Amino acid sequence: MTNEQAERPEKMAHGLVEKRPKPCAVLAGTPSDSHTWNLLFVQLLLEENGWDVHNLGACVQPTMLVDESLRAKPDLVVISTVNGHGAQDARQVIAALRAEPALAQVPVSLGGKLCVSEDRARDAVPGLLAAGFDAVLVGDTAVPDFQELLARVAAARYARRP
Repeated sequence: MTNEQAERPEKMAHGLVEKRPKPCAVLAGTPSDSHTWNLLFVQLLLEENGWDVHNLGACVQPTMLVDESLRAKPDLVVISTVNGHGAQDARQVIAALRAEPALAQVPVSLGGKLCVSEDRARDAVPGLLAAGFDAVLVGDTAVPDFQELLARVAAARYARRP
């Protein structure tokens, strides 16, 4: 199903329901992360929040992520990792996405276990944001922060489409 085919009902002020395309996310693990449970969790969270999801799975190379993102034209790219090496892998991922002009303005979030310690993960956040991520989600607030991000991106999508 393409992004334009998926629809989300929205109640209008006059009580009628209008069908609008769902926002679309491309979801992927980092190149060295073979875990999949986190990707299933994030996919379900996205779907429960009204998103269409293209889950590319684990160990996704940057070229595959760029190619699929160009095809899907997502409203958001989501990178999830739990192996403790995500902060290292994420830099090559964001560099590849930001190097593609058609994807340069697409919001990209990164979340999960980015480093082998929480202190290192917190210390890595500013550098990852500077590298081009729009959101780096770690710690106890990661899920509610992610849900807020989803709401903001969806609202912006609907604001720019008639």
